[in-house]
Amino acid sequence: MEIIEANGYPIYFGEDAYQSLNKFIEEHSYSTIFILTDTNSNEYCLTKFLPFLATDKTIEIIEIESGESEKNITTCVEIWNILTELGGDRKSLLINIGGGVITDIGGFVASTFKRGIDFIHIPTTLLAMVDASVGGKNGVDLGNLKNQIGVINVPKMVLIDTEYLLTLPQNEIRSGFAEMIKHGLIHCQIYWTHFRNLKSAQHDFLPELIHRSVEIKNEIVMQDPTENGIRKALNFGHTLGHAIESYFLENENKKTLLHGEAIAVGMILESYISWQKGLLSEDEYLEIKNMINTVFETINFEENDLQPILDLLIHDKKNEYGKIQFALLDGIGNIKINQEVENELIIKSFADYKS
Repeated sequence: MEIIEANGYPIYFGEDAYQSLNKFIEEHSYSTIFILTDTNSNEYCLTKFLPFLATDKTIEIIEIESGESEKNITTCVEIWNILTELGGDRKSLLINIGGGVITDIGGFVASTFKRGIDFIHIPTTLLAMVDASVGGKNGVDLGNLKNQIGVINVPKMVLIDTEYLLTLPQNEIRSGFAEMIKHGLIHCQIYWTHFRNLKSAQHDFLPELIHRSVEIKNEIVMQDPTENGIRKALNFGHTLGHAIESYFLENENKKTLLHGEAIAVGMILESYISWQKGLLSEDEYLEIKNMINTVFETINFEENDLQPILDLLIHDKKNEYGKIQFALLDGIGNIKINQEVENELIIKSFADYKS
């Protein structure tokens, strides 16, 4: 599958990508190769990866616990300490093998250790393949506030091997579909139509759909690497989605949501807001709502959930001068950024979601 040239690094696909990885390592005089993984990826993915790694360099494996709760500065300190104890230096390489938590935290750790060492992403979840590993965003959560601490710094390469997806449960696959659906909604109406029948998308056509999804995100990021303008389009569904995800994460009476599950709700809510603001037709809104609801379970919101979610919106990274900024659909396949939305309309969107 064709290589995608991103902003300063290549994105490789399939098993042939490992040849490029080995060639890259051979051409660089790394002192040590560190592999960052979590308990799940260590058990299910590392045994597939290691036989492809052809090098005589010293290899050290660093394992952390799985889950969003590990994506914090405390875990970073633990990894920095391990790197130091194992003799990590400026000529070390960090290979991040895992889902979005591993690529996010691994990129941040590498970008800040010794003022920056090289790193490579090998995403093993669908969400990480189409979103987290691409674009150079690295970071951690601040308490339950998503991605508040971080840097934009690109890896040396990204390797996408869809064979790792065979290790995933269906809810993790669905979580990744949320970001792929988003790419169609904000950028390509033709791509959006591929998701009318996700049963076929899950099998024969998945590698091609992943490649196109990465292309779409990369096209947007290349125009605006540091998110001063059009890259904000990628936040469609995330303004409310991140607030919902944070609220469910911190509330012991709520079931923790996967990222894609929260973003799916956010896309329905923000599509409703787009319709109410005259940017989206009612038919388009209902098409989006019905399609997403066929893939994702409806999340139950109580009346007393809404104000805490609204309170969390103030921490969204897109906000400027204390005002909440949304990226809203301007018809399917187009987006309008920096849109202010009043709380009354947000509350109406939740009411419609439950209807």
